Amino acid sequence: MAHPTTDLVQLNAWCRNTLGEHLGIEITEVGDQLLVGRMPVDHRTHQPMGLLHGGASVALAETLGSIGAALQVDVRKKACVGLEINANHLKGVRSGWVVGRAVALHVGRSTQVWEIRITHEETGVLVCISRITMAVIDLPSGKESHA
Repeated sequence: MAHPTTDLVQLNAWCRNTLGEHLGIEITEVGDQLLVGRMPVDHRTHQPMGLLHGGASVALAETLGSIGAALQVDVRKKACVGLEINANHLKGVRSGWVVGRAVALHVGRSTQVWEIRITHEETGVLVCISRITMAVIDLPSGKESHA
């Protein structure tokens, strides 16, 4: 299996000009079927009551799950696209950073399932737990996915 990269600089470059960049998402660690990233809790990620927006948590989860899935395939031949995502929001956060830890639960030929646990960076409190199912699809020849 050809990994596109495990270099953090390149992985963070994949987020340029995307929702991930707009929300301030940073990839901080990559491992075997593991990806870790963080996101600020600030004006970009707040809902009107000043708490971390649930949609921002889901965006973090999907970003990590999608990039993690892409690292499991040969991106010259395959792409990973989201099929389904769910999230349980467990605790409100007003400031600081949240950290998402995405772990592969299943890596198959046609699907992958990733669990993403989002915690408050300072306290370690579990903020959100999410699961994403990715479809692994064939790319038309001559195309290459970027994540």
